[in-house]
Amino acid sequence: MNESEFLNASDQIFDRIENGLDDGEFDVDLNRNGNVLEIEFDDGAKIVVNRHAANQEIWLAARSGGFHYRYQDGSWRSTRDEGELFAQLADMVLAHAARRPQF
Repeated sequence: MNESEFLNASDQIFDRIENGLDDGEFDVDLNRNGNVLEIEFDDGAKIVVNRHAANQEIWLAARSGGFHYRYQDGSWRSTRDEGELFAQLADMVLAHAARRPQF
């Protein structure tokens, strides 16, 4: 994937996350600024999603830790444990919103 394709793919990821939370009517504050999407919950917790173009990775930061995802075999997989980006993000949201979003 070249840089332009990565930037387009990461924009689509941000859109998918925002739409999943908006469509599910989650009570979160979303702040998207350039390469960063912040998701803030009523309990004060935040999940930060950003793209790292140099490595072509999507990074998540949450109370549970930091995670890096790389596109492999048709999906975004964790470099740590092969977990899938949207499934692991849904688990992180569930920890603060008491329900699981559909991304």
